[in-house]
Amino acid sequence: MADMMGVVNLDSEYDFLQELTYFRCGAAVPFAGRYRLIDFTLSNMCNAGIRDIAVFTRNKYRSLMDHLGTGAEWDLDRKRGGLFILPPDWNDPTDVSKGDLQHFHNNRDFFSRGSSQYVCVSGSQFVSNIPLHEAFRHHLQTEADITLITKTFPTLEEEHRNCLKTEHDEYGWVTALTNDKTNPAVFSGMYIIGKRLFLDLVEECISRGKENLFHDGIKNNLDKLHIQTYQHEGYAAVVNSLESYYKHNMRLLDPEKYRELFFSDHVVYTKIKDEPPVKYNSHIEVKNSLIANGCVIKGEVENSIIFRGVKIDHGAKVKNSIVMQRCHIEEGAVLEDVIIDKDVTVSKNRMIIGAKEQPYAIAKRSTI
Repeated sequence: MADMMGVVNLDSEYDFLQELTYFRCGAAVPFAGRYRLIDFTLSNMCNAGIRDIAVFTRNKYRSLMDHLGTGAEWDLDRKRGGLFILPPDWNDPTDVSKGDLQHFHNNRDFFSRGSSQYVCVSGSQFVSNIPLHEAFRHHLQTEADITLITKTFPTLEEEHRNCLKTEHDEYGWVTALTNDKTNPAVFSGMYIIGKRLFLDLVEECISRGKENLFHDGIKNNLDKLHIQTYQHEGYAAVVNSLESYYKHNMRLLDPEKYRELFFSDHVVYTKIKDEPPVKYNSHIEVKNSLIANGCVIKGEVENSIIFRGVKIDHGAKVKNSIVMQRCHIEEGAVLEDVIIDKDVTVSKNRMIIGAKEQPYAIAKRSTI
């Protein structure tokens, strides 16, 4: 799909995961045992053939840059095009742009140098494996100005309350964008737009002193734009709170949901780390868990997600928990309904108990 470029706009994604975003932006938060939240967005774009992708980020982007590197894992380390990580660079004293319009305005060269005539814009809070090439085909066939990618959830949950919802007619044309808490048609934050229209909306919003491209340029101009919807039918999860992060990680312990997300026709790519297989000591008990490579398991693990390089000592018990990279759970420690960030040590015989509705989170590099 050489005629579309991608933008991962992280400007409006605040530190919504509490302890997990003390030292990183939300897009860099680990997910599902070996991935980061941004991996799903980048993989969707790359699987659709997009080869020019810009990542607009404002705060705490060191971890994100370390994870993305040159973009090799997504086949974006290219002589022409590829991955562009574009932190804020506001050096022009005459620049009057605000909000995420600063990114779009001050990185106009990214758009003008690209040959693509369409732009796909997305955030990182919508975890899915979307056939983006089909959405683009739908956009072209309907001759829409903009196509919004949506998901209709059979049951609305707490994380959907703050999401925009779409209302549309029988032909898929959007008639309203609302915060109606009873509407199951959730906007994913991903949309396709013609590049010329995109740049015109950026300039118009800046000239009017606006701050947000989607809300001020698109949502407030529904009567002037022809906006279509593309309905995603596969797995999708909105991760915009610590509770939703915990819940959707735990749901991937269901083999059916795991296969739906990771075993479709499109691969989810992430940074490769060469580590040995998991080492299980004899006479241990592991039930219904995802355990990444490089771990040493000497204790008990049940209904948990264990990331790479974790050590769980003899007599330790981990249940209904998420333990991230290189943590050490010492002998006799007990964890239940807990999220532990990277490089944490839980000392001998410590007991940490949270709740499914409100898991207990521990920031990275802590010793408990």
